[in-house]
Amino acid sequence: MFNQSFSDMMQGGGFGSFFSSPLFLLLIVWTLVWKGLALWRAARKNSPIWFVVLLVVNTIGVLDILYYFFFADMGKKSERHHHGGEGVSHSEEEKK
Repeated sequence: MFNQSFSDMMQGGGFGSFFSSPLFLLLIVWTLVWKGLALWRAARKNSPIWFVVLLVVNTIGVLDILYYFFFADMGKKSERHHHGGEGVSHSEEEKK
């Protein structure tokens, strides 16, 4: 396989067979779903830097998932301090 030229791999197997496989299509759908969710959340939270990073960097959904579940919520704690502690808390942990 390593001795084949690129055109041979695209025609008869190698990379060409991967790009037409169900695994590749599943990978595309997986990436698009997570990228869409992460971009939507970044836009709703008015985070232009995160929006551009998520739009440009492709990590097969890894960065998108990390942003969606972890990084997007990091700003909640600092928002409450900007309002002099009068912000409304939405999580159960902050209410205790």
